[in-house]
Amino acid sequence: MAKEHSNRVELLQGTLDMLILRTLLFGPMHGHGIAKHIQRTSDEVLQVDHGSLYPALHRLDRQRWITSKWETTDRGREMKFYRLTAAGRKQLTLEESRWKQLARAIARVMRPAEE
Repeated sequence: MAKEHSNRVELLQGTLDMLILRTLLFGPMHGHGIAKHIQRTSDEVLQVDHGSLYPALHRLDRQRWITSKWETTDRGREMKFYRLTAAGRKQLTLEESRWKQLARAIARVMRPAEE
């Protein structure tokens, strides 16, 4: 168990919001599906626990970057599905730009130009 935990990566504050918005770019999804998509597409490195996911979803909903609606699945189960809004798409573009800038800055610090 300790080895599994040591391979996990803690998300920078604000990064989870960007990952949720990016995931919803592909279409509506319920909370568990969002968490699984992030985990699967990160090769199991990023694991979003429900204690972080649902507060983030509520925050994004309050900011009107996503909307939510209860729907009945094919199996007759009620689940809340989240959708990206037009404002959320704009925010995602902004967040991706900021992320790329941050990644470039960190790369420069980690591998400074030889003097």
